[in-house]
Amino acid sequence: MRTRVLAVLLAFVLLATAGFAIPLLTVTATQRTQQLLLARAGDLDRFAALADDAATTGDESTVTAEATRYTELYGEPIVVVTARRVPVVATGGMTAAEPAVSQLIDTALRNQRTNPAGTISPWSSAPVLLARPAGAGTRVSGAVVLRVSVQAAAADVAHSWTFVLAGTALFTLACLALALAATRWVLGPLRRLDHAVGRLTAGLPPEHPRLAGPPELRKLTAGFNRMSDTVTSALEQQRRLVADTSHQLRNPMSALRLRVDTLRAHLPESAARTYAGAVGALERMENLLDGLLTLAGAEHRAGELAVAGTNGVSSDVNAVAAAQVHLWQPVAERAGVELVHNGLSGTVSATEAELAQVLDVLLDNAIKYAGRGARIEVRGRDGMLEVRDNGPGLTEAELARAQTRFWRAERHRSRPGTGLGLAIAERLVAGRGGRIELSAATPHGLVVRVVLS
Repeated sequence: MRTRVLAVLLAFVLLATAGFAIPLLTVTATQRTQQLLLARAGDLDRFAALADDAATTGDESTVTAEATRYTELYGEPIVVVTARRVPVVATGGMTAAEPAVSQLIDTALRNQRTNPAGTISPWSSAPVLLARPAGAGTRVSGAVVLRVSVQAAAADVAHSWTFVLAGTALFTLACLALALAATRWVLGPLRRLDHAVGRLTAGLPPEHPRLAGPPELRKLTAGFNRMSDTVTSALEQQRRLVADTSHQLRNPMSALRLRVDTLRAHLPESAARTYAGAVGALERMENLLDGLLTLAGAEHRAGELAVAGTNGVSSDVNAVAAAQVHLWQPVAERAGVELVHNGLSGTVSATEAELAQVLDVLLDNAIKYAGRGARIEVRGRDGMLEVRDNGPGLTEAELARAQTRFWRAERHRSRPGTGLGLAIAERLVAGRGGRIELSAATPHGLVVRVVLS
């Protein structure tokens, strides 16, 4: 955001500076051009008067001497001719026969004055030709042509432009410094507020941004700090309730397990069925407590990773898959399920422990629900891990709810389970910026794809 704001401000400064500098440069060049033309116009008028005197008196020595001294002093050639185009004086190597000079002489003899077009710029180098008719009123007694050098004027324009451009550059730098300070003043508190929002979203301890910036941002920051304290307190109480409840129930549950186990020897055979039901319910309660503790840990870990980032963590997906498949092979054989591993070399953005925990959840579900005689295939490649089975699978409605906490399909409620497995796996994967995708296999079965690119 800071870059975009600075880009907009810089564009505005450049446009404003250009709108000020370009007219100033144009005015500077125009003024110097007018100064040169006015100065040379006075010289031309003086030589036109001398040429008219020479035509009236027949004495050309004065105009010739003045023209020669002028060219020696300023280095600018002069040509003076009579009304019949007879040369009176030509200095500096310029002659009346030159096409450009001849054209200006014709114009002057028609009693017309010439005004050269264009403005002198720092790179101007070509001399300018000026002409004046000699005579009084409508009477023309001759013509004067002056070749004006623009080098000195071009140097003056370049000098002026240098000062203008230097001032413009300093003004632009000053505006840029002010823009940097202004954006830092406005966006600094926003950046800190954004970081604090990220920590709050991840469920980490709150970070109170200091009050800074414009009054509106100060008010917003103060409101956020109050809100974050309230939200964090509520989340911490909820997390502590789950963790403390699980821990506090574990001790009574262990004592109850011990008492139930010792009670078995004192029950008659007629109570065996009731005893088995009590043990099953007790086991489900223990599994539920273990699942809640694991889910709480997964949520906390996902929150830490959401703020801290993955830091380039990766692991060999097929090495982990091969190890877990080997570990679950005896369980699959007892369940009458064929478990195989087919994978290509590749890596995923997760630690080996996290990937193994996720795969344990997927294999446990697949072995448990695919059914005897089913085939479970584990595949891995770059950025992905897939567990596919050809069991009964899930319906479209069940696929949409499969990752919901405590959810279990109606036909599977009689089997052991808590409905927390996929929720735990989803939290672990989400902490690494990944996702779990569930889809139906063809012709039947379930495909669970873990994407961790």
